[in-house]
Amino acid sequence: MFPLHSNGMISGLVCGLLFGFILENAGFGSPQKLTAQFKLTDWSVFKVMFTAIVVAALGLWLLRVAGLLKPDSVAVPQALVMASAVGGVLLGAGFAIGGYCPGTSLAGLASGRLDALVFMVGLLVGTTAFVGLYGPAIGKMMAMGAIIDGDTFTDAYGIAEPVVLGVLVVFLVAVYYLGGWFERRGSGPISAQQAVAGAE
Repeated sequence: MFPLHSNGMISGLVCGLLFGFILENAGFGSPQKLTAQFKLTDWSVFKVMFTAIVVAALGLWLLRVAGLLKPDSVAVPQALVMASAVGGVLLGAGFAIGGYCPGTSLAGLASGRLDALVFMVGLLVGTTAFVGLYGPAIGKMMAMGAIIDGDTFTDAYGIAEPVVLGVLVVFLVAVYYLGGWFERRGSGPISAQQAVAGAE
């Protein structure tokens, strides 16, 4: 039965391996495909990740409604708005520059990409530097905007969970619509540089 034992380490390892296998087979271990998301020419990454978020949210809600999942059985960390914003900007910048995120770099390394190894080294160096520089000032800044009244939007703001889920579904549809529109525009006539590269 999942998790396979009390602390879930084995199930986490199994899920991680399966996740990496799926990432690589979907092409998400390729930095070209990943950086294309930032160029708005390939929305595959955003579509897949956002779909996973919405499906998981809907699934957890349905399990709770059906009484198959206790309301507090899933741990939700405290929302640190400023920390998430700063971390998101830094992660996004690294993603755009290096072509990987932590998970996809592992998938890329497993498939033999040396640039993924370079990215992972940079990731470890950056993480170590942050830990070394972390102090009261950074901690105070990171705690700004913390949501302390509850774990979820429903807890913190009193917004009904079906409303939150409905908004997520609307955003998901918009992502597919916008993604398709941008991808169709990106598949128009090739540029002179692309023509030369193709001829070579």
